Amino acid sequence: MATTQQTGAEAAPKKKSRGFLIVLIILVIVGGAFGISKYLHAKHHEETDDAQVEANINPVIPKISGYVTEVRVKDNQPVKKGDTLLLLDDRDLKLKLDQAEAALGTAKSNLTSARATSQAAVANIGTSAAAIKAADAQIEAAKVSVWQATQDYNRYANLIKDHSITLQQFEGAQAAKEKAEKQLQVLQEQRNQAARATNAVSTQSNATGTQVNVASSTIKQRLVDVEDAKLNLSYTVVTAPADGITSKINVQAGQYLQAGQATFSVIQDNDIWVVANFKETQFHDLRIGQKVTINVDAFPGHDFDATVTSFSPATGARFALLPPDNASGNFVKVVQRLPVKIEFNKQDSLVKQLKAGMNVNVDVHLD
Repeated sequence: MATTQQTGAEAAPKKKSRGFLIVLIILVIVGGAFGISKYLHAKHHEETDDAQVEANINPVIPKISGYVTEVRVKDNQPVKKGDTLLLLDDRDLKLKLDQAEAALGTAKSNLTSARATSQAAVANIGTSAAAIKAADAQIEAAKVSVWQATQDYNRYANLIKDHSITLQQFEGAQAAKEKAEKQLQVLQEQRNQAARATNAVSTQSNATGTQVNVASSTIKQRLVDVEDAKLNLSYTVVTAPADGITSKINVQAGQYLQAGQATFSVIQDNDIWVVANFKETQFHDLRIGQKVTINVDAFPGHDFDATVTSFSPATGARFALLPPDNASGNFVKVVQRLPVKIEFNKQDSLVKQLKAGMNVNVDVHLD
């Protein structure tokens, strides 16, 4: 009886030790298989969970200052490029456009007047030139008269010495000579006056020609003013810079906006990608064109196919507001991360449901 009890007690520890050994062997096998699989995977893959979905975010910025009269969109509203988002008060700018157009009309009138004056000056130059020619002809005729009167006077002077003519006849010849000379002087003076008038008209013509050029330049300037006023007036309608979805609209009607002030954003939903920040120790085997498997936290269990497309020219720390300067202070080596751009394959319909900022896990196939 005692021997039977002792045999049963010895069998129980043997069963327990055998079960423990089996479990231990299974654990070692499973752990080894897991370790080997992880090792083999690590030899052909680089992974990181420091990655996010990115998209182009276009800020909506007014180009001029003004009061908001109407907001035509709401948060998270899809918009197309060119859709009206905001309207600014345009009354002042319409007045400036009217002023610019009125100034343009005045400039055109001034040009017409200057051209008319210039044409009149040119006509006066022709008239003065004709008057000079007429005076020259009269002077030549007067010279002939002076010559004839002088010849008669000389003959009568010789005859009066012989008392062949009367004194009255001699005085008549003398008076005719003096009259012809005076007439010649008058004509010469008139000719000089015509020449001076011609010079004055020519100077006036040059001045009016300059006025025409000035008026033409003024018209160009006024045209620029009109175009500038039209351009500023068009800026009162703020449109969507691209297709996308509006976000964080905090603008109200009646609010005054400064030129260049950021109001809200339009997130483009037609082009998204992933930026994965790999450690610099992982960068050695990464290449452009390598296949990537992406797992998004928002869609567990779904693998997105993607491709490595580019590498950042500097580490993320270089773009920080206060980049580290290892040449100053105490140096502590920190493993840096390099941003890598990864683009999705567009065949996956779920890509359109991804949003900027979502966390993802990235697995790059090195083979």
